[in-house]
Amino acid sequence: MKKIHILTTGGTIAMTEDDRGHVQPVTNQNIDSVFPSLRKYAEVTMEEVFNLPSPHLTFPHLERLLSRVAQLMEEPDTDGIVITHGTDTLEETAYFLDLQLPPVKPVIVTGAMRSSNEIGSDGPLNLINSVRTAVCDDSTGQGVLVVFNDEIHGARYVTKTHTSSVATFQSPQIGPLGTLDKRSIQFRYSARKHENYGIQSLSQFSVGLVKMAIDVDSSLIDFMVDKGVSGLVIETLGQGNVPPKAVPGIKRATAQGIPVVLVSRCFNGMVQDVYGYEGGGKHLRELGAIFSNGLNGQKARIKLLVLLANGLPPDEIRSAFEN
Repeated sequence: MKKIHILTTGGTIAMTEDDRGHVQPVTNQNIDSVFPSLRKYAEVTMEEVFNLPSPHLTFPHLERLLSRVAQLMEEPDTDGIVITHGTDTLEETAYFLDLQLPPVKPVIVTGAMRSSNEIGSDGPLNLINSVRTAVCDDSTGQGVLVVFNDEIHGARYVTKTHTSSVATFQSPQIGPLGTLDKRSIQFRYSARKHENYGIQSLSQFSVGLVKMAIDVDSSLIDFMVDKGVSGLVIETLGQGNVPPKAVPGIKRATAQGIPVVLVSRCFNGMVQDVYGYEGGGKHLRELGAIFSNGLNGQKARIKLLVLLANGLPPDEIRSAFEN
């Protein structure tokens, strides 16, 4: 029987709802109660890394988690790792790990949308399905996976799409990599070639994230440049366009050598240098902006931080996003 190590970090899966309907953190007793069911599929051990709501996490927390996962991957008696996590920033943690860990053993991230004492709690089933996925041979080499609501998603593509639905995690660009039922696990296809940049500390770098909308100007961009950000991610309109008032800030950032990565605020599609008007994608490329290959804003921010931490020169940063 394979050996799976569960790392807990908090989130709704480790919370209960009180009489007033407020959900609060508790100990890991909620996860402990599922252990008898987990042992049907693997020899399971559990360890708490921290117990925090995911909006409270910082990069030092993620680096601590990354370090522990990397240690476990080196242990010959560990066949896979399952991480329980709050859903609000789950996709960012999963992608953070995916970019820095070699895909030699399955790493699964899961959580819950409903606390353990709510009707229809989804945490126990998500945890069981995550252990099942971790012991599945087809999970090896896929990179970090997110298992939720009987579906398996790649960390690069998955995002939280609903504030409260148990089916919140979706991969708008490609759909789930696989699905689970009571008796089997089916992978439809494999994720794209895995990117691995090695483990580095991100804490010394900062990347701003700015979302475009009608009549947005350069104020926020200028503020971040003045503050000394290491990079910027701009959630553009449509295929990669911004209001003309935002152009001076982007021009100023690129002129100072600050990498500016463009993503779209749309769920599907990629940014491209199609429109030649002021603030259009073609104009922004001429100013030196980098076009992301289908990532959303929060993941592009994670990736840019990882690339900066690894000391990649500007041309390699551009290639990492655009190829």
